Amino acid sequence: MFDWIAGFVESGGYAGIVLLMLLENVFPPIPSELIMPLAGFAASRGEMNLALVIASGSLGSVLGAVFWYYLGRWLGTAGLRKFAARHGRWLTLSPGDVDRADRWFDRHGIWVVVFGRLLPAVRTLISVPAGVSEMRLLPFLVATTVGTVLWTSLLTALGYVLAAEYAAVADWVDPVSKVVIGLLVAGYLYRVVTFSGRDRGAGDMPPPSG
Repeated sequence: MFDWIAGFVESGGYAGIVLLMLLENVFPPIPSELIMPLAGFAASRGEMNLALVIASGSLGSVLGAVFWYYLGRWLGTAGLRKFAARHGRWLTLSPGDVDRADRWFDRHGIWVVVFGRLLPAVRTLISVPAGVSEMRLLPFLVATTVGTVLWTSLLTALGYVLAAEYAAVADWVDPVSKVVIGLLVAGYLYRVVTFSGRDRGAGDMPPPSG
């Protein structure tokens, strides 16, 4: 994948960076931890403009986030509550949990989006609860853009500064990403195993028909 991404950045230029970062947000196996440092390395060789590299990566990433945001808007709180009532164990959510998370996101949504965009795995899916909770589009875009620019700038700067040693960026970032993802997976499995199905917030739910 390393060589493929390097070739795509070289041949596709800024448009290629936009497309790769868009795909990275829709299909997480394509890692931004490789895309942006490689683009930063190209900028260090004078082949690309550093500011335009960051802008291109940020644009593609924000476009991908908007895709997940509108998916969340389409699903909506009611749809997620209904899904949680049927498949709560695999979501590790009850309908009451959905309501509580929705209220919590209403209070802290902007900062959740900003910092969520800085975390591997989380950064891709944080847009879904923003859409589900019907966070207004403008604040969502502002928060997403701030977090995204910070992330793409960091990765691009690492590739730019390390120059010919840009491969070391992947060696440094990949283990950190894997640890974070591993902790998230372990936490999810623990919640699945210990999920009781009790919904303390279900008192306001109508009884199931039939």
